[in-house]
Amino acid sequence: MKTHLCIALVTLTALRATLWSTVAHGHALDSEFDCKSNPHTFITSLEDRQYIDSKPMRVEQNSVNAFRPTRGSDLTVYGFHVYAVLGYERDDTIFKKGSGDTIAVPLYGAVVSGPVETVETRVRQAGSDAIVHQVIPMLLTAIVCDEHQVGQWTHETRETR
Repeated sequence: MKTHLCIALVTLTALRATLWSTVAHGHALDSEFDCKSNPHTFITSLEDRQYIDSKPMRVEQNSVNAFRPTRGSDLTVYGFHVYAVLGYERDDTIFKKGSGDTIAVPLYGAVVSGPVETVETRVRQAGSDAIVHQVIPMLLTAIVCDEHQVGQWTHETRETR
């Protein structure tokens, strides 16, 4: 009886690992985190491919918009499952304004499932200068590109500031 239980547990563990690795290799956004894009291009490309909902699930007071990945999109960044996609750029109509003061610089990013130390290690191994910020200890981490990393953006709203 114990032998059958051990075999079943080993089989279930192997199956879980196989399924998890499949999910963790969905549509990878890794190339976007070289921080050479801009919020408008990043968000609209995901909307156009129907990887995220076009209506933000949350708008922070500082106007950062959080978009939910669509069912089945399986977005990942450096192998981590994407919980939400972030973006904001002043005077860009695709982003909703929050109730407080807006952030000073445009940004885009993703909130991923994973502890900050592990996410930071993978981001740096990939050669990205993205900002890594803990959202919920041991669970959620934000990976963010802002104007300071991207240098010259070409989106027209940049010149209006």
